[in-house]
Amino acid sequence: MNPAAVREELDKAASMVWTARRLLATGTIVDLSALEGKVKAICDEVSVMGREDGQGLVPMMEKLIGDLDRLAEAITERLDPPLPPPEAGGGFSAPTA
Repeated sequence: MNPAAVREELDKAASMVWTARRLLATGTIVDLSALEGKVKAICDEVSVMGREDGQGLVPMMEKLIGDLDRLAEAITERLDPPLPPPEAGGGFSAPTA
């Protein structure tokens, strides 16, 4: 695959991440298997590219990595929401003897 084709695949992956984040925000369960396959295919292609060809893809790859990190945060928040802060004075107290 040439660098232009990989750029196109990176754009598609970024779009998939954006769509997944949007769906998660609405409470929809998202199947990420297609995204996983797309990212693996991109990584496989980049790993066999020449240094010069791959160097031009670095900014797009860095952006995709950031987008994937934000997606992971959204998934974690959805599956394990943060606990509400304890109420003032309503927390546990140490037993008295």
